[in-house]
Amino acid sequence: MTNRSSITHFLLLESADTRELQLLHFWLFLGIYLAALLSNGLIITAITCDYRLHTPMYFFLLNLSLVDLCSISTTLPKALANSLLDTRAISYAGCAAQVFLFLFLTSVEFCLLTVMAYDRYVAICKPLHYRTLLGSKACAKMAAAAWGCVFPYAVVHTVNTFSLTLCQGNAVDQFFCEIPHILKLSCSDVYLREAGILVVNVCFAFVCFIFIVLSYVQIFRAVLRIPSEQGRHKAFSMSLPHLAVVSLYVSTGTFAYLKPPSLASPSLNLVMSFLYAVLPPAVNPLIYSLRNKELKDALWKLMTGCFSEESMNCQSSSAYHS
Repeated sequence: MTNRSSITHFLLLESADTRELQLLHFWLFLGIYLAALLSNGLIITAITCDYRLHTPMYFFLLNLSLVDLCSISTTLPKALANSLLDTRAISYAGCAAQVFLFLFLTSVEFCLLTVMAYDRYVAICKPLHYRTLLGSKACAKMAAAAWGCVFPYAVVHTVNTFSLTLCQGNAVDQFFCEIPHILKLSCSDVYLREAGILVVNVCFAFVCFIFIVLSYVQIFRAVLRIPSEQGRHKAFSMSLPHLAVVSLYVSTGTFAYLKPPSLASPSLNLVMSFLYAVLPPAVNPLIYSLRNKELKDALWKLMTGCFSEESMNCQSSSAYHS
């Protein structure tokens, strides 16, 4: 029997059986990674440097893009290196870091999506109180809470996972380290731990999801009462990108974690992990910029170098005011 003290590294899931397919996956994943870095980086820069985007909605979008950039950088670089070098190894410390960072960042993203639903609710249902309820200090506190409240949660789950005795080898059936796949390597009685982790995760996700659903019920009721078609179109344009991101995030994660055991296979695990770990950070910037004229204008000016001297003045005194 081996335990965690004798395991120096883990073996990740191979992206392909042949060298040619490994290199093909490397170039495909590299293109997706660079596109995600570029798109999220452009959104962060545009929101930071364009004073017209210093509003609560774009402040939270900036945080979301930062989380997406960090999240995809947690999983893909190691997978790219392994595909290029034809290896599967990841160090014990590197695996623990991946588990913590992925859990932390995905939890922060769900919290931010919940806060953004509240932002859309206030903007559409209580527009007269928008500046009062979502001033710069309130936005900063909500963003700090989203980042800070899940830190101990991620630490506890990571420590809980790597305190197990591992005796089922060191092969992780995933292209990055993740708690469910580490638990499969344990020879301890992990049922209580698995049940505890599942209950906590489900409760956390359920509370956030219910808040988002209730917010959008109120939003759609308010939108349908708007008399002008132009007003309804503007309200939907503000809300639908966020709702699309939430749907993508929840649907891919739910299917990946709750799929029947009979459907489990290495190839399906690779596809599903790609859908919920790589696809959302890569497509979120596209979803938010497609129907948002202000953001598209800011991105266009940024890419063509046409920011005026005024819009380049990113003083904190004007931040996050509509």
